[in-house]
Amino acid sequence: MHNKIKTVGEIFKSDKAFDKVRQTALENDIVQNFSQIFPDLKMVVEAQKISKGSLYLKVESSVWKSELNLRKHLIIERINGSFGEDIIKRIKFV
Repeated sequence: MHNKIKTVGEIFKSDKAFDKVRQTALENDIVQNFSQIFPDLKMVVEAQKISKGSLYLKVESSVWKSELNLRKHLIIERINGSFGEDIIKRIKFV
């Protein structure tokens, strides 16, 4: 019987025990890279956190909040497409 030796990286990527850690790391990447995904919005929007599939965005201007609310499905598609997974389900404004 031959057991293939796995690297730590392979174990981290495939072992179910690390699912929560991988999810948290991915959510953190989205929050940290939001302004790189949407460079035109970095002056008006700040990604705060992701919780239970909801991305919380801080928007000071009610005009921008309304505009982004109309485009939230496009924002969700772009983020999920950038990361190759359906992580974001909803956008909430704070």
